[in-house]
Amino acid sequence: MPAHRSAAAAAALALALGPAAASAHATGGGGGGGRDGKAGAVVLRTGLDVSLLNKTVDVPLTTTLNEVKAPASAEKTALTVQLDGVEQGNPVSVLRADVATAKATADAHKAEGYTNLAHAKVHVPGLPLLSLIEVEKVTSKALCEAGKQPVAESNVLGAVTVLGKKVTLSASGPTRVEVPAVGEVTLDLSKTHTTSRTAAATALELKVSVNPLKLNVAEVEGTVTLAAATCESPRARDVEVQTATEPRQPGADLAETGSSSTTPYLVGGAVALLAVGSGALVLVRTRARSRA
Repeated sequence: MPAHRSAAAAAALALALGPAAASAHATGGGGGGGRDGKAGAVVLRTGLDVSLLNKTVDVPLTTTLNEVKAPASAEKTALTVQLDGVEQGNPVSVLRADVATAKATADAHKAEGYTNLAHAKVHVPGLPLLSLIEVEKVTSKALCEAGKQPVAESNVLGAVTVLGKKVTLSASGPTRVEVPAVGEVTLDLSKTHTTSRTAAATALELKVSVNPLKLNVAEVEGTVTLAAATCESPRARDVEVQTATEPRQPGADLAETGSSSTTPYLVGGAVALLAVGSGALVLVRTRARSRA
């Protein structure tokens, strides 16, 4: 008798809950690596226009040193970058440094870009003996962790020399350095920017206008960026609840709770089955009493 009762109850429960049973699992926006953050870092980036021979020849000087990007972890540590054919056919060493490191890492938990530049000299065509800028050490870091506010920071440590002049940089605004018969450079110090999911940091950004001795041997205009880092936070993992028998509709990234349209019929069937089981149980008991 207890066995009959248990079987009837189990069958009713299976019918009531089976097809409409819900499952919850974590999912992200896009699947696979789409949840990973993004990060980037670069030691040096130039966007200069070099005019030679009284502006009869224009040579773009667009180059980077140790530029890396992630989701995959990456690191570069080259110490020099050279440009050929812009100074009377001679190569120009745009940057030389004792340390020049760029790192970028990113996964589903955090993304981070980092640069470190030490004892570095930057040259441009037309100034073979005079550095555009010399720095002791500059660093930048951008960190984006899932569920946290992104952080951007940059530091300029030690002395900075521009066109042969030691300068004191100000965080309140650009610093302008002018050298007669050579040119001028405007520097922005430690620029940082953050949003709810991104961060960017640049240790130094230079706006350059150089025309040595006004002889038009090499006129250089443009920008130079030192030690930059960026990141973008990983996308949050959403929790979904969906029925076992109904496939998830494309684009349904928000949590949702639902039941099949057949659920009312299943519940009704379960109730009917319980009623039949109860009736059979009463009938068996009556016959047993009659025999006794």
